[in-house]
Amino acid sequence: MTTSPDDPERARHFREAALPHLDDVYTLARYLLRNPADAEDAVQECYLRALKHFHTYRGPAMKPWLFAILRNVCHAEFTRRAGAPVKALEDTPETAEQAPLWQESVETPESAVLRERDASAIQRMIAALAEPFRETFVLREINNLSYREIAEAAGVPVGTVMSRLARARAMLRAAWLAQEEPPR
Repeated sequence: MTTSPDDPERARHFREAALPHLDDVYTLARYLLRNPADAEDAVQECYLRALKHFHTYRGPAMKPWLFAILRNVCHAEFTRRAGAPVKALEDTPETAEQAPLWQESVETPESAVLRERDASAIQRMIAALAEPFRETFVLREINNLSYREIAEAAGVPVGTVMSRLARARAMLRAAWLAQEEPPR
């Protein structure tokens, strides 16, 4: 039995399964596209495609399935741009970096400046990674996907995921140490 895309039961199941991952999908899109507006467009296209093809979803891991769709959307956008300059992540205003409401200790101005500097440096370093390493790092360290889930989303073997992640971590470590090294 097939259901139409307008089936209310299907739409309800889709909302329950897919919407909890919206923030994670947007985070990955933001890292891949490096532009908030483009990321929002990509997420919208991802969710439209996911709803359209929800009848093909065989579960149980919704998040990797959404990430795979998002990757396809982002790669199509990269192909469309064909070398157009991309706005760097650090050039966009960040409103989400406010201290959480549940924070108990009062942050000093000095620690706030250091935290902001470190967060900005980390974002720049992640943004500077080559696309396969950046994507793998974001999927693992920010979205907490398993190696297998990343492999499914990226369409590569688990060994490739492990290699990319190790190389991304090594590149980030080297960049961090180079930044922290005092000038001579």
